[in-house]
Parts: sequence; C-alpha cells; structure tokens
Amino acid sequence: MHAPHRPQGTDRPQADYDPAPVGFDSLGLDSALLEGIRVRGFESTTPIQSAVIPIALGGDDVIGCADTGTGKTAAFLLPILNRLLKARAANPSDVGFTRVLILAPTRELCVQIEDDVQGFTYHTELTSIAVYGGVGMDAQERALRAGADIVVATPGRLMDHQRNGAVNFHRVETLVLDEADRMMDMGFWPDVRRIVQTLPPVGKRQTLLFSATMPDEVMRLAAEVVTTPKYVQIGSAGGPAKSITHTVETVPASQKTDWLAKFLRRTEGPVLVFVRTKSGAERLARKLAGLGLCAAALHADRTQQQRTQAVEGFRSGRFHVLVATDVAARGLDIDGITHVVNFEVPSSREMYVHRVGRTGRAAATGTALTLVAPEELRALEALQRSFGPELQG
Repeated sequence: MHAPHRPQGTDRPQADYDPAPVGFDSLGLDSALLEGIRVRGFESTTPIQSAVIPIALGGDDVIGCADTGTGKTAAFLLPILNRLLKARAANPSDVGFTRVLILAPTRELCVQIEDDVQGFTYHTELTSIAVYGGVGMDAQERALRAGADIVVATPGRLMDHQRNGAVNFHRVETLVLDEADRMMDMGFWPDVRRIVQTLPPVGKRQTLLFSATMPDEVMRLAAEVVTTPKYVQIGSAGGPAKSITHTVETVPASQKTDWLAKFLRRTEGPVLVFVRTKSGAERLARKLAGLGLCAAALHADRTQQQRTQAVEGFRSGRFHVLVATDVAARGLDIDGITHVVNFEVPSSREMYVHRVGRTGRAAATGTALTLVAPEELRALEALQRSFGPELQG
C-alpha cells in the first residue's frame, strides 16, 4: 500500500487518501454493480476514483478537484449506486421517490452522466432520467412524478418542472454538483440555490461537488451546500492534465482558416476546434466543409437534434472535425480526441483548462494547439504567465 496522500501546493485541508489504483472488486461494491463495471471493461481505479470512492462510501461530503477526463463520473456514481442497491435489497418495496439528484451545466453532460448510470445499472432495477432543455417536457415530467431513483438535470429545465409541481425531492439522500465552476460561470448558481432549498438540509443528505478548477469563489459557494467536506485534489489545482502537449502557432487572423484546413488534412484522429462565438463556430464549420473537410458545428443555437447528430457523428468518425463553443462542448466526453485547437487565444486560465481537457483523457495522450494572431500575443503572454513553464509553446 502507498502512504496516505496529501497533495502539495494548496492551503486547503486535504483528506487522507491513497490514489494508487486498486481493483474494483476490492472496494466492497454490490455484485450487480461489479458486473456492470466488468461489462464496460473497467479493471482498476483511476486516482480520483481511488481517492473519492472510499470517502463517499463512508458517507462524508466531498469536494473534488481533478483534471477533466480522469474518471470522475464513475468516482461519484459508483458509491451512490452501491448505496441505492443496498437500500433496495434491504427494503424492495420502498420505491417511487427520488433518492439522488445530479446537477450538471449542459444537456450534453446530463446525457453522458445518465448514459453512465444506465451502463452501470443495466443488471439492476434502478431507474433514472435525464432532464434538460431543447426537448419535450412530457416524458421527463412522467418520470419525475413517478419518482425515478436518480435524476440528472440541468438547473434551468429542472426549475421549469419544479414550477409545474412535478418534482418532490423531500427524500433525496445524495446531491451531486458536477462541473460546479462552469455552473457558476454560466449564471446557474441562483437556480442551484433555489433547487437545493427543496432538498433535505445539509447534514441530512450527502453532497458531492466536483470541479475542474477550484477558485476561491467556487469554494465560497460550495460552503453553502456541504458540511465538513473532505477535500480531494488530483493533479495540480486547475491545471491541464500532464498527458497533454501544448503548442502555439502564430498565424495572421485572415489566414487561420486556410492554415487550419491544411493542418486538419495531415492530422489523423478526431480534432475538436474551439471558437469564441456561436456565429464563429457556424461560419468556420461551413468554411471547412466547403474546403472538403468533414466538419460539424456545435453551439447553443442549434436544435437538440442537430447537436446530438453533431456529437454522435463526431464520436462515430463521420465528422473528422467538431467546431464548438465553450458552453456547447462543456462536459463533452469522447474517447480518442487527439487534438484540441484554440482558434483564438482563450480569455482565461480556466477556459484553457476546460478546453484542452477534452484530449489527453484517462491514459491517452493529446495535443493542445493554440492559433495566435499578432494582435493576440499579449493575451497569450498573460495566459502563459498564469501557467508557468508548462505552456510556453
């Protein structure tokens, strides 16, 4: 066994944990859950899973800060599902109410979390529903009124259902806030506060809060929803994963599209390109398609069906390039993205971390490429200063 781990470089009190990988069968998980894990091909834990699962199984609140792509969804789902299965075995007739609420900032992330729930619980009778905007409310409302065991929701759409009286969260045992920093950035925190007020109070429920970055403002808001939490930090606080190579290319703004098209033609594997605006994403995807590249756009003005087609087409390889805005790509979890391209210099350290975290996930390596016009050099220098030597291009 490794000695208990206390990450350096932060003055926040750290939980004692061992980040070394262990077999899932050594964690005391329910046999049906272990079968779901086996079918999905997982053999041993990632560091965030090694750290969080034992703490969450013990019932403590957790604040987790980890690089994206490190397996954090399973880190919170597995202990939650294990508790639900134990409760169901002890009292099979105690059904018809929601026990777990998971809040996430975007539709795509909700869908991906609920897909994971379905994958892990395939051999059980647990029920779940993803609740998000852009689709009809009726099927969601029926599942909410029926008391699905697990609700995965964006705050805005869940508030709509609460106004319609479709939601009863009086018996929620576990609250998860995923990508809390982005929920705050996107202005969802007032809705989060209102939703939390409808749950059992702090101390009567377990709360697990996760974030790729953990600025002081997020910690202040976290203090509203947790009680004596265990703080877990994997990797540098809010830094990009070590498996990512960072490169910078100086290109005049007027030549960026042509430069990118040439780069994409000689680059294997799926490439995710970030742009600042919805219109910019649409325009760039259209220009790349006009140059013979299989490209799709992902932004908030596209319909839910168009967004799903873009993501699934990118996942399946039908689209070689996905051009996305930050909000639309939040939580995007697609294996094998080899390159992330910043078409413009990101405006903050947090934005850079979230963008490049789409590559270099789990044990894979990836490349983050930033295209810099001469007029953006000052913004690049500010970004480099915030990271230190790891982002010197």
